[in-house]
Amino acid sequence: MITRRPLIAALAFAPMAVAPIQVLASSTLRRRTKAQAIDDFARRALAELATVPGLSLAVVQGREVVMAAGYGVADLGTGRPAHADTAFYIASSTKAFTALAIAAIAARGTFALDAPLSRWIGDSPFPADLAASVSLSDLLCHRSGLENQPIAHRAAFTGEHTPAAMSALLRSTIRSKDTPHGVFRYTNTGYNLATTLIEDRFGLDWRDMVDREVLRPAGMTRTTARIDAARRRKGVALGHTPAADGRIAPSPLQKTDATMQPAGGLVSTAREMARWLEIQLNDGVLEGRRLFPEGLVASTHRPRVPQQAKFGPYVRDGYGLGWQTGRYGEQPLIHHFGNFAGARAHVSLMPARGVGVAVMANEDALAGEVTDLVANYVYDCLAGRVDLEAVYESELSALKDRIARRRAGLTASRAERAARPWSLSRANANYLGAYHNPQMGRLDIVEANARLMVRAGAMASPAEAGGQPETLRVELVPLSGQVIRFVGDGELVLDGQTYVRRPAVPPLKMEIQRPRSMTQ
Repeated sequence: MITRRPLIAALAFAPMAVAPIQVLASSTLRRRTKAQAIDDFARRALAELATVPGLSLAVVQGREVVMAAGYGVADLGTGRPAHADTAFYIASSTKAFTALAIAAIAARGTFALDAPLSRWIGDSPFPADLAASVSLSDLLCHRSGLENQPIAHRAAFTGEHTPAAMSALLRSTIRSKDTPHGVFRYTNTGYNLATTLIEDRFGLDWRDMVDREVLRPAGMTRTTARIDAARRRKGVALGHTPAADGRIAPSPLQKTDATMQPAGGLVSTAREMARWLEIQLNDGVLEGRRLFPEGLVASTHRPRVPQQAKFGPYVRDGYGLGWQTGRYGEQPLIHHFGNFAGARAHVSLMPARGVGVAVMANEDALAGEVTDLVANYVYDCLAGRVDLEAVYESELSALKDRIARRRAGLTASRAERAARPWSLSRANANYLGAYHNPQMGRLDIVEANARLMVRAGAMASPAEAGGQPETLRVELVPLSGQVIRFVGDGELVLDGQTYVRRPAVPPLKMEIQRPRSMTQ
């Protein structure tokens, strides 16, 4: 493998140029100046916002890594610094990896992306009428018109699942009441269904599939869905959120192996995201070597369903296989972002200019859009925008104002909730126990230091007054309030789902099964 140093690092060791190559030296100087300007802006953004602990940045132009760097700290609790090899959670930017893996298998003829699922899923619990009309392509580009809340909830949030349990939950798939088949609606469900069906039919776990089809060919050895082991090596940035006292602190909800899932389940580094960007910009070629069949990577960029949306400064007009399509300004932009409980990711490509950018941050609630701001600066800097510094001085100032308003809003909300009268009519002991929903799983209510605590798998939250009789408010996902309503003795409702209290049972034991060989 060819070893390359990012331009911003390599130039620090470059020898002085001599007169006969004055033009080349001038060109290199311009690139160095732009790389340094990008580096300076990333540092300045972190310092001035004083909210996001750490940032990871990769920039590729053509087949050249302009920079791969880490900034700030990976963990405020320990002060561990972030660097180019620190892994950040990329959340829904994972979808592009999962979709490419599935497309690679389809290209070998194991199944067809556009054929009805019924052609290959075999004797599956998945409803037969849906399998006859919906394809893998429908699932991967969010036009299936299907819903399966239990699978999506268990995969991303509670981690309460086994292959057998997820297979059984396939029968809970229903048609959406709001979005018909063929119409775009962004969710995680399509990716959860696609990979559950593949595992159910072929015994191939999605993590092994992405490893085999994408990460190993790309040489992305630090990019992984197995976050527990990576965290033990102290190689992962923690997600951070505003604590009750207003300080930024490690989030109480961190991803684990059980909640890393195909719609949002990889961590990656700046250095390895640079490899990913180069592969995307060059249709599967990295460092001059073809790693993926010609046309395969490019096929994932093509929009398969239209949409009309705006996200910040970006216009979105379609969705491919794991990629949004649209524009930044007048330039076509292929992109996918992601966020979850203290993490934010921006991954984008500007094919016409041959530029790709990945920015990952370990805070989202107050200043997550710093990832977009840094990416936009990169594109505008490399394009030679003449008013660059004035524009981004204004953008930074505007973001600081938004952060201040968000902080004030959080403070006011917490004060209002603290003033609410307690809303349960009986002693705490009457509400304790293990509550169960056959589809959504288990929810435990316990008492600690005279305060009720609620736990659902990987999620846990202290309970607050709910504001209405017989209710509690919890934040199982930080800063996302949910209301639990008790209905009768031993029953509660959360997010429209009824849970029934059962006699005490031990916590679910996670079962890891070795996948069976997949027929090629």
